[in-house]
Amino acid sequence: MKKKIILAYSGGLDTSVILKWLTQKGFDVIAYVADVGQKDDFDKV
Repeated sequence: MKKKIILAYSGGLDTSVILKWLTQKGFDVIAYVADVGQKDDFDKV
């Protein structure tokens, strides 16, 4: 059974790379994105 990890995902380079790395290491990753009023386009994420 895979271990699950919740990743606070910003959509930037750092979290995108660690997301890929964690999945390659066999983890089941849940990416969490929050709207905290930064006016970003969440459709892109």
